[in-house]
Amino acid sequence: MPRAFAAITFTDSVKAAQTRYRSREGNLGFELAEDSRSEITAREAEFIAERDSFYMATVNENGWPYVQHRGGPMGFLKVIDEHTLGFADFRGNVQYLSVGNLNANDKVSLILMDYANRRRLKIWGRVRIVHEIDNPALIAALEDPAYRARIERAMVITVEAWDWNCPQHITPRYTDAEIEQLIAPLQTELAALRAKPRSPTPFSTLGTGELALVISGVRQLTPQIRAYELRHPAGENLPPVTAGSHLKVPVTLKNGEQSVRNYSIASNPARRDIYEIAVLRQDDGEGGSAFVHQHYQLGMTLHCGLPQNDFALRESAAPVLLIAGGIGITPIKAMAQTLKAQGRPFHLHYAARSRREMAYGDRLLRDLAEQITPYFNDEGARLDLLHILGQASDTTEVYICGPSGLIRAVQDTATKLQIAAERIHFERFAAAPQGENHAFEVVLRRSQRVIPIAADQTVLAAVQAAGVDTLSDCGVGNCGTCAVKVLAGEVEHRDSALNQNERERAGLMCICVSRAKSARLELDL
Repeated sequence: MPRAFAAITFTDSVKAAQTRYRSREGNLGFELAEDSRSEITAREAEFIAERDSFYMATVNENGWPYVQHRGGPMGFLKVIDEHTLGFADFRGNVQYLSVGNLNANDKVSLILMDYANRRRLKIWGRVRIVHEIDNPALIAALEDPAYRARIERAMVITVEAWDWNCPQHITPRYTDAEIEQLIAPLQTELAALRAKPRSPTPFSTLGTGELALVISGVRQLTPQIRAYELRHPAGENLPPVTAGSHLKVPVTLKNGEQSVRNYSIASNPARRDIYEIAVLRQDDGEGGSAFVHQHYQLGMTLHCGLPQNDFALRESAAPVLLIAGGIGITPIKAMAQTLKAQGRPFHLHYAARSRREMAYGDRLLRDLAEQITPYFNDEGARLDLLHILGQASDTTEVYICGPSGLIRAVQDTATKLQIAAERIHFERFAAAPQGENHAFEVVLRRSQRVIPIAADQTVLAAVQAAGVDTLSDCGVGNCGTCAVKVLAGEVEHRDSALNQNERERAGLMCICVSRAKSARLELDL
């Protein structure tokens, strides 16, 4: 059974056009689908009930089309049953073009828009015009008592087909109510800040790093993600970076401790005038991201560490597959911009909870066009990793950034498809969950000290708390800076920085995340 809309719209001339522009094969699926999409389901009914306008197309006796905007209170277009829609038709400019067209040709096409979420529903049907004198009960059922406009007639639409459109080229627009909803978290935060007594010495400069940067711009990307634009205090060019680089910025944690956090540089690496980082606020963490959201302000000077890159693109002509989940888009965005500038073949798969939570979504969808596929959990769209990786060539390089579950799923799928592990590159923002932790002891060979490691403590944190000076950077097993040699004991490796040779032959261990399988480890410290 074909999709009902295809049976209506795929005329011989349309099929000829599809053949000419080489999309005929791709459109055959609509003619072979099992679901005809001719009955309104709960999903479409919910979408229709949330609309306060739509566009309606009719055709006159001369074959000329006419498109008219119809507006009213939210939900004025009502679902009468699974095959029928109806709305009260208000008095307008009294030209009656649509009404006259429908008297001669009852066929109609509707487009319902959700600009804020970039969704679009198309409906085909036949219209029956009903006047109050003929059916006062129907007019009463379609009337909204709170909306004072003159009803001249009702239009009852027998639905013959519907289909959802892709979001491409829909420019997001927002109603006053939607804008109020978007800025509500900011208004709440602003009210809370105003209620607090002002600090006599507000932050003007933070950190001790060698690279001074001034916050020159702040943008709210999503309700929980804020972007910070950073420039040189004197307007000079910044140190060059490559896609995947990160910046170490100063923060104060909940416990008052001065610390740093690594954030990917999301701006185009070709730019030398700014770095941009995007920070997801996580109120259940140690407080680093919350501090950034609360205290980073325009004009503040941050003394940061120099940019580093533990997630660099390989120099190659091979095609690239980019996979991002949530805030993991930050390094992946810079990679996509670099690959596009180089003319290398690539495709970006970007998963987010919803369109509202898709950081940089508008820009990426506009700039990458056919090179990006978005997935939104609240719309039921999921990454089909078996299909995505299965379609990749034997030389494709894969780069993933996002939640540990996504990274693990990509690794497992790659193993199933026998894709070489060295072609799978990833970066975590947090240490990978590995099940239950157990306490153990660490012996430091050089000082002959024995340090107990609690189940909720890392080796790095324990040795630093004991006053042992050791290098570290990312804290999540990405960079390998904290790697030390293991002289005795069995290691449970949890990092993504060390290769098999470094683990087995060199005997190294990343003490920021890896732990002991044995009761004791002896380290070259």
